[in-house]
Amino acid sequence: MKILITGNMGYVGPLLLEQLRKSMPQASLIGIDTGYFAHCLTGVTRFPEDRLDVQYFADLRKLPEGLFTGVDAVVHLAAISNDPMGDRYKEVTHDINFQASLKLAKQAKAAGVSRFVFASSCSVYGFAEGDARSEQAPLNPLTAYAKSKIGMEEELQKLADDNFVVSCLRFATACGASDRLRLDLVLNDFVAGAIAAKQITVLSDGTPWRPLIHVKDMALAMDWAINRDSANGGAFLALNSGSNGWNYQVRDLAEAVAEVIPGVEVSINKDAQPDKRSYQVDFGLYQKLAPNHQPQITLKAAIEDLAQRLEFMQFSDSDFRNSQLIRLKVLAQHCEQGRLNSQLEWQEG
Repeated sequence: MKILITGNMGYVGPLLLEQLRKSMPQASLIGIDTGYFAHCLTGVTRFPEDRLDVQYFADLRKLPEGLFTGVDAVVHLAAISNDPMGDRYKEVTHDINFQASLKLAKQAKAAGVSRFVFASSCSVYGFAEGDARSEQAPLNPLTAYAKSKIGMEEELQKLADDNFVVSCLRFATACGASDRLRLDLVLNDFVAGAIAAKQITVLSDGTPWRPLIHVKDMALAMDWAINRDSANGGAFLALNSGSNGWNYQVRDLAEAVAEVIPGVEVSINKDAQPDKRSYQVDFGLYQKLAPNHQPQITLKAAIEDLAQRLEFMQFSDSDFRNSQLIRLKVLAQHCEQGRLNSQLEWQEG
């Protein structure tokens, strides 16, 4: 099998490569990435991309010729990948996350690719009070990032058929250690604060709900989707991907970190404006369709894993929210120093 992975040099890619090399050691793995975060390696003992057979460096908006030759499956990770980046770069988010991504999917289908795995997001539920949201629940995307994910899902549904099986994995909020760690994710932020300053600062009032998934379990879900047959869920499938046991309120996450890492003070901003991104998610369908690929990592293990990685890095930056471990800061520095233009295109020189 030949598998193309877009955006492989981000936070999730290294864990996906590791998973696929274990489950399909004979597969040909191809990566394509523009390289925004290629230098953001964190506590590595090997270059994660050495697990690939081929690495392309290219903008998703300018795909190289022959990219899909012989490709059986595409895992589409590439995106402007969270709400703060989407808010800062709304036009670019639409161009990359929707327009270029749709072109990629159409070209993949035309070239005979049989499986397309799209990294979507539970953020499409936005603010959702009451019961946990199933895949049939109303969508309420509040941000450019979430809207781009829904736009792609709708177009992919039109493309899907028995010869082009599409899996849109609506992932819970990612967490956990990675060879390209990012700290602009709620649990990762809390662990970083605990390690660097013995202080967890909750910017909200702590009440919003967040479903979480460890990045290793994201890789497990994508491994399953690569091999999913249309008889198991249909030619098109939009699937909440995570675990019912991992629906937490933000304050509970902070307290869980404080229990694992001793001597940590938790500060909650009780006067904060309400965070409209609050939702619980029902992952029952994923449990039914993929019983052998269910999340394996516990919250305690995720916290311990993150703490160990940060300690190995000798991490001590209490001002980490302004560091290169925050993806928006990386893009901003690229732009300020002239490496990227306002459309996030690389500049010569």
